[in-house]
Amino acid sequence: MINYEDERFDGVVSSGWIRDLESSDSRIHKEKVIEKALMAAKLGSADAQAFLFNCYQAYNPFYTFHVRQVDEVVGHQDRPNAWPKFWALLESLRTRSVTGNNAREAIADVSELFDDAEWNQVCRRVIIKDLRCGISEKTLNKVLKNTEWKIPVFSCQLAQDSTDRPAKMRGIKRLEPKLDGVRVLAVVQGMNVSLFSRNGKEFANFDNIAISIQYHRHAFQKNLGSGGRFVLDGEVVGESFQKLMKQAQRKSDVQTDGMVYHIFDIMPLDDFQRGYWNAQQYKRFDILEKARGIIEENASCLKIVSGLEVDLDTAEGHDILERYARDCVAEGFEGIMIKTVDAPYECKRSDFWMKWKPTISVDLEIVGFEEGTGRNEGRLGAIICEGEDNGRTIRVNVGSGLSDSDRDEYWNARSDLLGHLVEVQADAVTQNQDGTYSLRFPRFLRFRDFEAGSKL
Repeated sequence: MINYEDERFDGVVSSGWIRDLESSDSRIHKEKVIEKALMAAKLGSADAQAFLFNCYQAYNPFYTFHVRQVDEVVGHQDRPNAWPKFWALLESLRTRSVTGNNAREAIADVSELFDDAEWNQVCRRVIIKDLRCGISEKTLNKVLKNTEWKIPVFSCQLAQDSTDRPAKMRGIKRLEPKLDGVRVLAVVQGMNVSLFSRNGKEFANFDNIAISIQYHRHAFQKNLGSGGRFVLDGEVVGESFQKLMKQAQRKSDVQTDGMVYHIFDIMPLDDFQRGYWNAQQYKRFDILEKARGIIEENASCLKIVSGLEVDLDTAEGHDILERYARDCVAEGFEGIMIKTVDAPYECKRSDFWMKWKPTISVDLEIVGFEEGTGRNEGRLGAIICEGEDNGRTIRVNVGSGLSDSDRDEYWNARSDLLGHLVEVQADAVTQNQDGTYSLRFPRFLRFRDFEAGSKL
């Protein structure tokens, strides 16, 4: 293992590797640059080792430096390029031992120790976690997969559709409401709490939730034994799905009132990074259950998800499941989750978690058409539909459920199709902020007022 505090890294120049990567858009070229750097690093090149370590810092999804903008420098020549001090700065930012104005001052102080090229092309890009040279963690890992510089992959457990897995609907299962929100993974490392999407994108807009987790972290870790490094898995739910999605995408003017983090799983960070924890689901439930009292009594924006165990090897168990599903939908949930109680947590789509949710279909009138973009330019992009459903006026653009031949045929016949009825399938009816209604994840199903396959 390389000691990156070693003084031999002082004076190192790593920006040349970045410029080499920037010199071509070819994926093969970029892989060859990384291969060359790896070979040089194995032969003892401090420049190459520093470059690969900087890549590791920039692309590691579990390293967050909590800085959105870093100024470039001008006129810095013949500076010491003090990489050990830069990496010490990254650690202080990551652990939040320096924040706010202190962080900005620390960054400015360290920038004085670097030449223009090293700071502008490498250091500042590492801090904002964007090397801007056209490579991804997949490109890096294709070359670095068996080395200390391999980039950890951020992934979490995902559910299968229960309707596709009837043979798996057996044995003891835990039922939970399927929440209508945004999946959020809370990574806790001591005092540092970072919130991520299921794809590893950091959320910067749920500070109240992160602060509450930080304050109450001991309620979770005392029964986990993870040394203060663990991951909570859950979903943030707001007053409405539309408001929540708008909030999740905000970069500024963040408003978090009414946002609640519903926690349904927990695991040590080291195991999450490995992509697997062999602790059975019911044991993980028990850890959360022991924290429930403290969390729900003292943290208004945190909630432990409740559930129900059933035996699906019995007729009674299936009756309970059906009633539970109906009740959850009636209460406004998307559906239910069905989890195997003796299964591990594995960071992939798994039969150990299954989901069930109803779909709805409505008949709507075609009132317009949108031309597609990209590969659909010059043909149908979406059908604009309107209609009444249970006293609600629905207007929605439907772009899914259409084959390439459908898009060509319907676009050419669009003047003849105005006013026809189509059946649209969706997950739910949603209300817009202006009081009108739309559909969540609408999909074209069929025309309703002429025979399928008839010539348009």
